[in-house]
Amino acid sequence: MSQRGIDLTTSLGYLLKEASSALRASMEAALRPLGMTITHYSCLELLAQRPGLSNSELARGAFVTRQSMNVLLQALERDGYVTRPEEARVGKVLPAQLTPLGRSSLATASAAVRAVENKMLAGMTQNEQATAFKALQSMIQSLRDHDGDDTQDVTHEHQ
Repeated sequence: MSQRGIDLTTSLGYLLKEASSALRASMEAALRPLGMTITHYSCLELLAQRPGLSNSELARGAFVTRQSMNVLLQALERDGYVTRPEEARVGKVLPAQLTPLGRSSLATASAAVRAVENKMLAGMTQNEQATAFKALQSMIQSLRDHDGDDTQDVTHEHQ
């Protein structure tokens, strides 16, 4: 039984993970002086773009668990970045909204994150950026469309 490894020097998946890790590290470094984490920033950005999102929707959008998002929302509310109603209007949903402090902090953080993204894309032409964008969207869609379909193929391949 021979198992072939993945050639990390030519693996697009590995390169994507490396790019993601480098982007995350750069974003963390840019947000740290502002007293923010990436999840903190993501939550504020999501609320600015789609006010009234539920805890579950925010958690999905920020790639964290509902429990982690709930802890973050409590801290953001305590620190004055968001407000939530005392009682749910419908069901159990307590939609958070940005406060003026939240909006101001988000504007500063967005500028820092934009600078990181501009740095990341500095060596690419507009056409290269558009091509990369389309390619990444296609990869995401392919994985979501076929999620779980290929687990048997992988298992059989190594037997």
